[in-house]
Amino acid sequence: SPSHRGPEMISLAGRDILHGWGKFVLTGLGLGLLIGVTLSMAGIYRGMVDDAHALLDNSGADVWVVQKDTQGPYAESSSLRDDVVRSVRGMPGVGRAANVSYLTMQVRGEDGQDTRAMVVGFESDTPAPPGQPLHLVAGRHITRSHYEAVADVKTGFVLGERIRIRRHDYTVVGLARRMVSSGGDPMVFVPLKDAQEAQFLKDNDAIVADRARTAANPAFNRPGQPGLLEAVQALQTSSHNVNAVLVQLAPGARPDEVAAELRRWKHVNVFTRAEMEDILVAKLIANSAKQIGMFLVILSVVSAAIVAFIIYTMTLGKLREIAVLKLIGTRNTTIASMILQQALGLGLIGFVVGKVAATLWAPAFPKYVLLLNSDALTGLGITMLICALASTLAIRAALKVDPGAAIG
Repeated sequence: SPSHRGPEMISLAGRDILHGWGKFVLTGLGLGLLIGVTLSMAGIYRGMVDDAHALLDNSGADVWVVQKDTQGPYAESSSLRDDVVRSVRGMPGVGRAANVSYLTMQVRGEDGQDTRAMVVGFESDTPAPPGQPLHLVAGRHITRSHYEAVADVKTGFVLGERIRIRRHDYTVVGLARRMVSSGGDPMVFVPLKDAQEAQFLKDNDAIVADRARTAANPAFNRPGQPGLLEAVQALQTSSHNVNAVLVQLAPGARPDEVAAELRRWKHVNVFTRAEMEDILVAKLIANSAKQIGMFLVILSVVSAAIVAFIIYTMTLGKLREIAVLKLIGTRNTTIASMILQQALGLGLIGFVVGKVAATLWAPAFPKYVLLLNSDALTGLGITMLICALASTLAIRAALKVDPGAAIG
């Protein structure tokens, strides 16, 4: 009777899947790996945004003071004299201010292997300065003014290890977690003076050559003025530059007002937290976001093509059975529902496999991959939609079958 035919016809999809379950499961696994890659690509983008936010959070700054007409220190080069911080501390609304320097470079461990890291120089002789390493998981903070370092665990360095930065060796005295640059490179913190030397000073041979050029210049080596040459040479071999001044506001101070005052009186460029976040996310990550978006579109098209091909092939393989169903009075909607259920079942298997795969291989990526539940739910919805659309080709082929083919 028609009342019993509905549930019986709905179970046809399950019976047909069980009949060819091997092909169905293997297809679901292949689709699942594609979906896993898609979820990972979305997680990579989320990780890049989270790295940018972590960089700003870990700096401890409310306002960044950088070189005039630049967007430094993260987006481009910025250089300030290190005495600027003293006048910044005297401005109304400023609670704390500290110099900081950033240099992305290769840091060599004891095993001779180079690790790409961002070397951060901070005022280690100041109590709790902005820019100091946070989230220590082992060891201690830097207490000496030279040749001690705190490294992020992602560098692979261990407590007590001797690492080389430029021409000096540093002892790792502390390990931190999630201290990364906007590009995901782990950070290594050293005293500011050491970082200034590593970033701004020349190597020994270049210093010797500059001294010889200065001594040969009569403007700096005048008879009767013996102190002039030494003063100029001392200036050449000392560094008084930093990349930025990190500012923490006094209670009740407004970031926009403090930034406006600093721009007005100190002839520097100043960014608030919101402005620096816009530079990092909307500008630095913009091209990467577009590239990841293109990959997501391509993977979605490929997934749709695979589902459409498999469901269409499975439908062509049972055209005679579909003709028999039509001959005994099965409605077209029931047949279409059977094919649609198979497509959605394939998508559901693929999504489960993809979500598990993405979760398992995410920690193996060199950069941080952040898998959000909201992205997973969105991915599930898109997967079901793609599978439903991909089944239309097979449904059209099934509905065109002549019932007479069953007895032809």
